[in-house]
Amino acid sequence: MKLHDLKPAPGSTRKTKRVGRGHGSGKGKTSGKGMMGQKARSGPNPYPHFEGGQNPLVRRMPYKRGFTNIFRVEYTIVNVGDLTEWNNGDVTPETLREVGLIKNLKQPIKVLGDGDLNVALKVRVHKVSASARQKIEAAGGSVELIDAAA
Repeated sequence: MKLHDLKPAPGSTRKTKRVGRGHGSGKGKTSGKGMMGQKARSGPNPYPHFEGGQNPLVRRMPYKRGFTNIFRVEYTIVNVGDLTEWNNGDVTPETLREVGLIKNLKQPIKVLGDGDLNVALKVRVHKVSASARQKIEAAGGSVELIDAAA
């Protein structure tokens, strides 16, 4: 086999469309671009969100710009300082709801390390920051993570 024997696989290539070669070709005169107008001219077409000079949607609604992660998980935040006057030893989403530190049980709960803790607590929440875990365990308590789906 030599270089001049190489051919592309059958059906993998098409002949290029030759426009502007007479009306018998089916793509003569205006070459499939219609009659006049911006898109019939040579050079690039206007940018994708161009609206004919009208103020485009992306400029009329600037808050629509950017990226929104649809998989973002929004946590309800509880600080360690909020748990200082805790009566019973267990901290769960249900007990936090009863006391009024959180409003609903639909969002997962994260405990952050703002404030001081001097009571030994058994904390069962979805997430705990490193500083909050350190303060809870230093006070003689324990941290148990629960699954967000449960």
